[in-house]
Amino acid sequence: MRAIAAQAAGLRRRIDFLIKWNPRSTPVEALAAAKCADASTVWTHPRPGKRECVWSERIDIEGLGGQPVRRVYRLCERVIDRRGQVMLLPEYILEGWTTTLPSAGFDEASVIALYADHATHEQFHSEFKSDMDLERLPSGKFDTNYLVCQLAAVALNLLRLMGQYSLHGPHSPLRHSAQRRRIKTVMQELMFKAARMIHHAGRWVLGLSANDRAATVLQGHYSLHLHPG
Repeated sequence: MRAIAAQAAGLRRRIDFLIKWNPRSTPVEALAAAKCADASTVWTHPRPGKRECVWSERIDIEGLGGQPVRRVYRLCERVIDRRGQVMLLPEYILEGWTTTLPSAGFDEASVIALYADHATHEQFHSEFKSDMDLERLPSGKFDTNYLVCQLAAVALNLLRLMGQYSLHGPHSPLRHSAQRRRIKTVMQELMFKAARMIHHAGRWVLGLSANDRAATVLQGHYSLHLHPG
């Protein structure tokens, strides 16, 4: 947090942060008992046997240049687990998020939802690094590796567009309801094809399997988006 504040001061701009808090030394049971005894506590019930309460408080951290910091808490109480088994004793889980985002535009629910999106960000990072085979860059020169990353970004965007445009359709190789395809899945199902180069009647023909549904999807996508006329 101090490093972020120092960087913001050096750039002369505002930089907010949102960091997960570790409640390892917090007496969760005592805090839960106080929240349960407090009549002003607002509980939500996501499912039978589970309830949650959310609140925030102002905290002071040295070295942040007086920037206001708050911590958002979420306490979860379970008396029935996800499989429907009734517990002998309630289970309490405490989570927290430390942030400098203003409370005027970001309430407790918004802060929690923002941090929940970091898992999606990690997936995109994994796709760019692993699916595009960039764990090890090919050169010891920064300029060469920069060019490789730029070309990989173009390829990633094209594959992402192909995956999104061909996600739903009558011939799409869909195994389950999905909102997007991983880059690796797009390459395996749409790009990597077993085919033969056939020379017939003075022409070269790419012979694909007659039952290749993904080839039909790729052909329709190519005709629709690259040659709409």
